[in-house]
This record gives sequence, C-alpha cells and structure tokens, in this order.
Amino acid sequence: MAKKSVKNQPVFDFRTIKTFEDACTKENIDPTALPDVSMIPKEFRKPIINAYKLLIIFKAINDGWRPDWSKLSQYKYFPWYRVLSSGFGFSYSGYLCAYSHTCVGSRLCTDTSEKALYIAEQFKAEYQEFFLYPE
Repeated sequence: MAKKSVKNQPVFDFRTIKTFEDACTKENIDPTALPDVSMIPKEFRKPIINAYKLLIIFKAINDGWRPDWSKLSQYKYFPWYRVLSSGFGFSYSGYLCAYSHTCVGSRLCTDTSEKALYIAEQFKAEYQEFFLYPE
C-alpha cells in the first residue's frame, strides 16, 4: 500500500520512473517529440538530446520540487560521475586548496540523496551520452 501524504493523497514513488518514456508519461509529454537539433552540428546532437531527456527525467522524479538557490539550508543532491580508463561510474571525489568550485547544473538536482543515487544508476546511459564523446 502506498504511503499517504499530509493531504491524504498517495505519495509519489519516484522508482516508478524507470525510462525516459515513463518520465514523459508522468509529465504528459510525447516521448517521440524530441527537440529539433538539425541546426546543431552533428557531434553535439546526441548530447543535446540527452540533456533534454535528463531534464524531463529530473522533473518527473522531483514531482514538483524545485531547488531554491537562495536558500543555503536547502540541501540539493546530484549524481557525480568519474570517468576512468576502466569505464564510467558513479563516485565522489574532492580536492581542497584555496577551495572554490561549482559542480552541478541548477536543474539537474534532487531534494534527496536517494533520488540522486537512483538517477545515477537508472539513467547512466543518458549521462554517458551527455558527458562523453563517442568512441
């Protein structure tokens, strides 16, 4: 039985989003109506399409939650990948020396680490197409 929210409505289970098509269904978007990338150089088309897919996936999984970047107390979570010669994997690493960095696009984050971990594993192929050059 699904958990109930405060408003006595079922709580959305983000794990029901297993594919881009599932995310589109939740957001009432036609999954075959991808952006027209014909004016973009061929080498950038797949990354642009996969960025679009990731935006839809995050929107569906976040279920209405939006990050408030003016609120430092609001935690925001995102998949962090590391590319090694042995492949593409989810991980975290950091380096500190007069520390200053940014590491996430403002739309590609969630309100829980559980959601970020789920996206990291479930949608690894979309991230690979977005981040990496084809071999």
